[in-house]
Amino acid sequence: MHRESLQFAARIVVKFGTGVLTDSRKQPDPAQLAQLVAQIAGQRQAGREIVLVTSGAVGAGMGVLSLDKRPTELAELQACAAIGQSRLMATYAELFAQHHLHVAQVLLTHDDLEHHERHLNARNTLVTLLGRGIVPVINENDAVSTTELKFGDNDKLSALVASLLPADLLVILTTVDGVLENFGKANPKTISVIEKIDSVLEKIARGTDSETAVGGMRSKIEAAKIVVRSGIPLVIASGRKKNVLAQILAGGDEGTLFVAPEKRLQGRKRWIAFFHHPKGALFVDDGAKLALREKGKSLLPPGVARCEGDFAGGDVVRICDLNGTEFARGIARFDSAAVRARKLPKEELVHRDDLVIL
Repeated sequence: MHRESLQFAARIVVKFGTGVLTDSRKQPDPAQLAQLVAQIAGQRQAGREIVLVTSGAVGAGMGVLSLDKRPTELAELQACAAIGQSRLMATYAELFAQHHLHVAQVLLTHDDLEHHERHLNARNTLVTLLGRGIVPVINENDAVSTTELKFGDNDKLSALVASLLPADLLVILTTVDGVLENFGKANPKTISVIEKIDSVLEKIARGTDSETAVGGMRSKIEAAKIVVRSGIPLVIASGRKKNVLAQILAGGDEGTLFVAPEKRLQGRKRWIAFFHHPKGALFVDDGAKLALREKGKSLLPPGVARCEGDFAGGDVVRICDLNGTEFARGIARFDSAAVRARKLPKEELVHRDDLVIL
């Protein structure tokens, strides 16, 4: 039932991981790039809007500089990205042109999507490009992003782009067939459908050992949390398979499908929940947690047991239970000093319109 509905997806974000774009020497693989672009072009020509989130810039730059290992120094990484990004875009422009399609480069930093006006501008730009039949090619602006402002990896970036638009579907193409049980053992098995992201699933997920990539399956599970909560399904599948995208969009049993609830989170709530580095945390008692989660109430000052971090009124904060588990995010109406001093008027600290249960 869940798979069949994918054939109605009209706006899709597709993410190419470094592993599916490069060969055994960690250089961009021309034949692989060509077949992946052909898949995107086929779906674009079928009338679907496609946004491509691509890795590979740092890997391409490493190739130019003859580096075997991914640099650890920020300036070296940024140099690799700056060299590799232009090569990557030139390749995409050439390959898409063979299918009579144009591409547009969009480089984003976390700051672009956190700032509300720039967030809306980025969305409007992407929607305009899609409306004109262009394929936006998105990457993190690694040449200028600093550690504090980074998305972390392109799995998260692809999830945020899908949430920003919003898309009808996110497809992450990687080097494995999906989320695997018994990974690295004699009898690995692809999990076809995941309806709930729990601690068991998170234990299955592992990081990556690749010299050119960051993330691994763990980062894909984190991406899944974002899109599923936004109301967008995700498929993780192998980018090495020919016609994998067509199979997914025909409702075939390909890769791992993360099922999303039918009710989509509204745009402003998605922005509050996923596009910020929270400035602090409010720890609330059990009564307040119940009122927020089950009754749709606002957070009132008496429900706050303690406060961490320094934040101003208008900043996004984490809302945690007494065990430290984050279960919501919201915009604080007062600063941390006033919360700690208990000098608050008898009104909402976080209004329910500014609060999202995660």
